[in-house]
Amino acid sequence: MNKQILIDDVNAFAEIFEFSESLRNKTFLITGATGLIGSVMVKCLLALNRKWVLGIKVIAVVRDLDKAKTVFADEFAEIEFRKLNLNDITLSVIGADVDYIVHLASPTASKYFVEHPVETLRTALEGTTAVLEYAKNADIMGMVYASSLEVYGSNDTDEWLDENFQGYVNPVEARSSYNMGKRASECLCHAYAEEYGVPVMMARFTQVFGAGISESENRVFAQFARSVIQGSDIEIHTEGLSAKPYCYTTDAVSAVLYMLLKGQKGEAYNVANKDSYISIRDMANMLRDYLNSNISVAICPKEDQGYAPQTKLKLNTKKIEALGWQPHCSLHQMFLRLVLYMKD
Repeated sequence: MNKQILIDDVNAFAEIFEFSESLRNKTFLITGATGLIGSVMVKCLLALNRKWVLGIKVIAVVRDLDKAKTVFADEFAEIEFRKLNLNDITLSVIGADVDYIVHLASPTASKYFVEHPVETLRTALEGTTAVLEYAKNADIMGMVYASSLEVYGSNDTDEWLDENFQGYVNPVEARSSYNMGKRASECLCHAYAEEYGVPVMMARFTQVFGAGISESENRVFAQFARSVIQGSDIEIHTEGLSAKPYCYTTDAVSAVLYMLLKGQKGEAYNVANKDSYISIRDMANMLRDYLNSNISVAICPKEDQGYAPQTKLKLNTKKIEALGWQPHCSLHQMFLRLVLYMKD
């Protein structure tokens, strides 16, 4: 992995994020801090500290401290870690001096959802309950729950989908543990906002990727990038007709901060670069044409991989754009930076 690409990303973020001063002397509690969005968010906050001397404090909740030492090798001393299960997040353990919470802890692999549906669903519901209970008692300024475009379920139209759309999800299917867990957790967040006044918002992330992914990452964007790097044919294990937009890591971090600073409690916001909407098959062809014309694209369907049903999720992002947020990284730039990062 070329770590300089990630360093350049977070430093560029610190240069252009326009509300840095609003974060002066604020404390962030971040769950799932060693995951992709969580780790890049921690690094971006620390980059803001270095650039503008803001006095931001980061409390990172992790399950594996050794992994955290690897992910944050150069920043470890700048972070306050809590090695905890989500259910152990309490005032007595964390303390009350937290301004913002970003709850990102969640499984992300489709195969895991299928093989561990109970754990997937319980992590969503029980973990989010614990974090919301903490938020209720800690007098925070804002919280963002990391939801997913998968709450929308299946859709076969080409219409732009705003936050009121509801597609079909089969509740008696193992993989639905993820979709249903996210839907139920959003409902729980809204309930805490209404009943207890918890200033929580839900970020419905499209698929987020970029510099910072783990070496073991096996989602489709990483598979395609490896094929480009290795000069091997891109294999698509479905028909490749599902389509959605994407979002670069630092753009996702920016969206979270915009929500914390300017969003409305109890509300959900689509987070995506709407201009990156593309099908899996077209994305593979684009990468072949753009980054390695010597390879081919092959359709090789595989069963029992836990992939989401074929669907079109054309996310309308007007709601978060009304807060002032705009993505900066195009789909071509996303993949170019990913490939540069993944090269040895």
